[in-house]
Amino acid sequence: MNQRILFFTALFAGIGANAVQAQAVDKPPSPLAESELTWQQCQRLAGNDARLACFDRWAQQQTLPAAAVPPAPPVLAETQPPVDATVPATRVITLTTEDGCRDRQYSPLSRFWELETGSSCGTLGFRGYRPLSVGLGVAAREPEVATSPAPNHTGVDRPYQAQDMRIGLSVRTKLAQGLLTGDDPVKKDGLWFAYSQASTWQVFNEDLSRPFRTTDHEPEMIYSYPTDYQLPGGWRLRYTGLGLVHQSNGQDLPYSRSWNRVYLMGGIELGDKFVITGRVWKRISENAANDDNPDITKYLGNADVRAAWQVDRLNQLGVMVHGGKGAIRLEWLKVIGDPVKSNLRFQTQLFYGYGDTLVDYNRKRTVFTVGLALVDF
Repeated sequence: MNQRILFFTALFAGIGANAVQAQAVDKPPSPLAESELTWQQCQRLAGNDARLACFDRWAQQQTLPAAAVPPAPPVLAETQPPVDATVPATRVITLTTEDGCRDRQYSPLSRFWELETGSSCGTLGFRGYRPLSVGLGVAAREPEVATSPAPNHTGVDRPYQAQDMRIGLSVRTKLAQGLLTGDDPVKKDGLWFAYSQASTWQVFNEDLSRPFRTTDHEPEMIYSYPTDYQLPGGWRLRYTGLGLVHQSNGQDLPYSRSWNRVYLMGGIELGDKFVITGRVWKRISENAANDDNPDITKYLGNADVRAAWQVDRLNQLGVMVHGGKGAIRLEWLKVIGDPVKSNLRFQTQLFYGYGDTLVDYNRKRTVFTVGLALVDF
């Protein structure tokens, strides 16, 4: 008799536990109670880092007393454009103490261009644009004499070395947001100003007193507009925009080179693994007397495309190609330090083609560079 009582007691206890578990799965996530965090919520997170952190908290609450589990951030449901227009999709966003543009729950392009309210860091703050980098570059041969079809633009032969230090500086700030998106609760457009500078330093060339051979300056104004269109294969069109860019090397004749462009841009991504961005530009015409390089689009073309593959938490591969007579740059970035917190990378690049520097726009070069880079700070 006692065995039967024990059996039915255990049976009803198991049924009650299953009912409680089913209720926890079906119940909408609460922003207050850590004990209600479920593995289903973690599974729905978009970013690998956010998903892993969520599973860590879930596993911790399975083994620790409720009082010992650190409180979890509140969970909000954010509606995303559905793949099937008849079935609304939901993305679970966990609120964190990280700034929006550094919150890895959002996609790479959303963080980079601050395309959503939650991924925005506001206006007039400084952020990285292109990587800040320093490295050793070794070319297949010494730089050739600089030339251009423009009158008085042919330089003189100087004993430059094939190896030099390469220094890249690049920053930007968002001047305004919500210009066209207004009070949209999710989407956030932005007007940006960016400045980039790339220098080649003949640091080992004692015979020439270690000069900077080139320094290219590139200020630009950029407008980014958020989109979220589903494309075949799971890709998403995340933004479009336009820009105005000036590039010059700030030198006197015969080495002066410069041009101005307007461009359209866009970017797509596949999860947090693959990103492809591109620009199509139109050169702004100049008076022939002031044109330092009338044939520059012949060599640099009217478009470029960049792609990045996040192989794993530590390694990223990238490629850049541009039109005209063409060029390609292959890149490998490896995280130094904590992959969640560190923006420091070991950087390796291989460049082949035209446009290594502005003064070399019509010279084909092969350059291998190894160094350090600070990305998306």
